[in-house]
Amino acid sequence: MAQDDPRTLVSTDWLAAHLKDPDLRVLDASWYLPDAGRDPRSEYDAAHIPGARFFDVAEISDNRSDLPHMVPPVEKFMSRLRAMGVGDGHQVVVYDGMGIFSAARVWWLFRLMGQFNIAVLDGGLPKWLAEDRPTEDMPPIVRDRHMTVRRQNHMVKDVTQVASASKLRNHEIIDARSPSRFAGAEPEPREGLRAGHIPGARNVHYATLLNEDGTMKPPQQLRTIFEDAGVDLAQPAITTCGSGVTAAILSLALERMGKTDHALYDGSWAEWGMFPTVPVATGDA
Repeated sequence: MAQDDPRTLVSTDWLAAHLKDPDLRVLDASWYLPDAGRDPRSEYDAAHIPGARFFDVAEISDNRSDLPHMVPPVEKFMSRLRAMGVGDGHQVVVYDGMGIFSAARVWWLFRLMGQFNIAVLDGGLPKWLAEDRPTEDMPPIVRDRHMTVRRQNHMVKDVTQVASASKLRNHEIIDARSPSRFAGAEPEPREGLRAGHIPGARNVHYATLLNEDGTMKPPQQLRTIFEDAGVDLAQPAITTCGSGVTAAILSLALERMGKTDHALYDGSWAEWGMFPTVPVATGDA
């Protein structure tokens, strides 16, 4: 079992023990790829961890962008969280219906906004349900709470910054997609994208960081996985994936290992793969 840390990852035991704490806020941030055939909102309405609010990953984003679930404007993030009764002084625990998947993206988003008292539930809702822990089907009573945002701009990268890092080789770019997508051996699920990876990137498939029950592997095992993939952990890191969701699982793993100099490429392959002016590599790293 992972060591509980209210700033990265907490166990189901920890959450059960703290569920009635007055300043705890639980978020259901379930989100699924379109081919999963699952509706996160209806699943939340049917059963969620007691007191959980639904965090809509697709809606709490920058809807002005053609790219999926990009970082929302600060004002939108603040207003949506305030409407959920989540704000300053709260300890937040975020989970999803896969184990550790989209919850890591919300963990990273809170940190980007300067809110660090947030942890991912290790193993998520599947582990909670497997242990016969309680659920409810009614939304909680919400009381307004102010949230202060101090955006941490060093935690996110755009296409220009990533192109520079790729050219200068002064960051380790780590791609969370499957090895076949990374190599360009299979077409991208998003239409119109080239296949392959950012030149110089390393491949650490997010699934290799997780146990069979959806919990995250211990820090020393995580470190070995990154090193075996050729990642130089002495370099600052940029995590990337298909659309900026599973990249955050890599970010969470790096943070668990004690590596704090990491940023996330928000546009990820949904952006890089459609730009004809940036280079694409294929094959292994």
